[in-house]
Amino acid sequence: MDKWVFLNGEFVPAEKACVSIYDHGFLYGDGAFEGIRSYHGKAFKLKEHVDRLYNSLKALWINLPYGQEQFAANIVKLMEMNEVTDGYIRVTVSRGITLGLDPKNIKGDPTVAISTDKLSLYPKSMYEEGLVVVTVATRVANPQVLEPRIKSLGKYLCNIQAKIEANQVGAGEGLMLTEEGYVAECTGDNIFFAKDGVVYTPPAFLGILEGITRQTVMDLLTEMGVEVVEKVFTRFDLYTADESFLTGTAAEVIPMVELDARPIGDGKPGEITKRLIEAFHSYVAKQ
Repeated sequence: MDKWVFLNGEFVPAEKACVSIYDHGFLYGDGAFEGIRSYHGKAFKLKEHVDRLYNSLKALWINLPYGQEQFAANIVKLMEMNEVTDGYIRVTVSRGITLGLDPKNIKGDPTVAISTDKLSLYPKSMYEEGLVVVTVATRVANPQVLEPRIKSLGKYLCNIQAKIEANQVGAGEGLMLTEEGYVAECTGDNIFFAKDGVVYTPPAFLGILEGITRQTVMDLLTEMGVEVVEKVFTRFDLYTADESFLTGTAAEVIPMVELDARPIGDGKPGEITKRLIEAFHSYVAKQ
């Protein structure tokens, strides 16, 4: 935990940062969040993250008393105060404080918390050797019930349940399907696979989060001359793929070499994946 936290308009010592037990985020998961990586003292894709946050808040009918530029400036200021170089920034916004479900009873502004810390999602060996993944029983939320483009607090209970399932069998990640059995995403990452030189990934309408790292990777692949196609597919396509990888803010780009005890390709990180990891590291180094 770093020294300073931004909380409701003020920079306060982390050990003194407290949120009400009647906060709607705590009581009901009523809010939105972002996780942002910092490289070399600069927040990666800061504008994109803040834009997505404000889109989530608009969809949730949560209004902040200041705009996106000020929000981004608060993040940058906190990074400076905590002397952040390579790290992780967590942004959480809840509707505010009241006991009871009805949002109309909330008085005052939303709760805003920004913190910085270190985050290591996977050990280095997994980037070199690849992840072993299992399909979990917990499905992604139906888009007709919960809009996947809202990065909401409550939505991630499904992902946590799925992660518990993966942990119980010692897998590096858990693959989540739609109610119809199509591949959606992993518990904290977007998923890609390559077949005959073309890279495929699920479309957003299946209920996946439109990850910022996901889009960055799609752009990089295009620059590398690799065709990227969004399409609906099943686990069969992953079982028979040449290679596969996952992407996410915390994970960056990591190979997936086994799914449900089936090796993907030759069971080692593939050539496109290795080239992409190099391209991604080069890209972030220039930001």
